Amino acid sequence: MSVTMATPGKKATYPHIESTPDVRAGKPCIAGTRIAVVDVAIAHGQGVKPEEMLTYFSSRPLTLAEVHAALAYHYDHPQELEEYLRRSERAIEEIEAAKAEYLRRKARP
Repeated sequence: MSVTMATPGKKATYPHIESTPDVRAGKPCIAGTRIAVVDVAIAHGQGVKPEEMLTYFSSRPLTLAEVHAALAYHYDHPQELEEYLRRSERAIEEIEAAKAEYLRRKARP
């Protein structure tokens, strides 16, 4: 019986995923679209099946390979979605605080 030792793997590549600095602030997106991996991950988390995502987004129809590549990227980089959600929550809190401050100032005589 032969035993093979685990060796450090190569960095995974995702043929349907690209990051472009001027598109979606450099977030990884499905190539040729503005559909970010986090968009696919969020939709999947909300119960949208990969087959439904082919026409779920308003841009061009996707291929199943593109959807699966986005999901694979997400599962290999879960911290990116977590950080995106944290930043979104902070932005919402900041907007709500600014709105409340504006309304307080406006209510003063």
